[in-house]
Amino acid sequence: MPELPEVETTRRGIEPHVSGQRIQKIIVRERRLRWPVEQGLEQRVRGQTIENVSRRGKYLLLHTQAGSLIIHLGMSGSLRILPCATPPLKHDHLDIVLSNQQCVRLRDPRRFGCVFWTTTEPLQHSLLKDLGPEPLSDAFDSDYLYRLSRKRKIAIKQFIMNSHIVVGVGNIYANEALFMAGIRPGLAAGRISRPRYLRLVSAIKTVLTDAIQQGGTTLRDFTASDGNPGYFQQQLNVYGRSGELCRQCNNPIKSLQQGQRATFYCPQCQK
Repeated sequence: MPELPEVETTRRGIEPHVSGQRIQKIIVRERRLRWPVEQGLEQRVRGQTIENVSRRGKYLLLHTQAGSLIIHLGMSGSLRILPCATPPLKHDHLDIVLSNQQCVRLRDPRRFGCVFWTTTEPLQHSLLKDLGPEPLSDAFDSDYLYRLSRKRKIAIKQFIMNSHIVVGVGNIYANEALFMAGIRPGLAAGRISRPRYLRLVSAIKTVLTDAIQQGGTTLRDFTASDGNPGYFQQQLNVYGRSGELCRQCNNPIKSLQQGQRATFYCPQCQK
């Protein structure tokens, strides 16, 4: 699933191709995404010029003078910049056709993504207005996380994956940040001390920043027609490594299920 670093990498990858380009038309091949693509979207967006691309959590925002397109990649989605004449593949559900004869193509095999158009402040859209702070912002610090965690019995991993607490800390990076901070993922959020939250916040910021930097994608990563995400591979310490040896202590990595998500941890390094 595309997580915050992948979405930020996508934003950086497509923005140089779309900024300043006029939307000639939108082609919708499949409206049945997580929420149906609204009827009339094609007419509302036609002729608008994309001014810039921003990100809020895992949502991409394509801003024009008249409004903004809100795009979420769901569990399997990706965006590509392709020549308009490129034949669509099976799961290529929507094209934003630009004045430079390129298009932004949404591929979403599982159809859990979404595309919305809003003419009001996009950050006040129902999908965005209740989101927590960005994890790489100054608003997300140990005092904030410690304060919200008091008397909370929820496991710390699920706590930091709650988008109302902080946005964009998905399953992969929650596992990795908890390992870096030395905190066991099943520990109740309310039992964690302020100094440990200081380490956890630092770990979250470090893991996400490193992941974005390791993206290192060139612009051509977003102009391939094979439909594969242009995301990077990075060395993970615990995620997906159940039974393998911990890189720090050489003991086996364990796994369990938390809230229908796979959790990976080192019982020796995380307490």
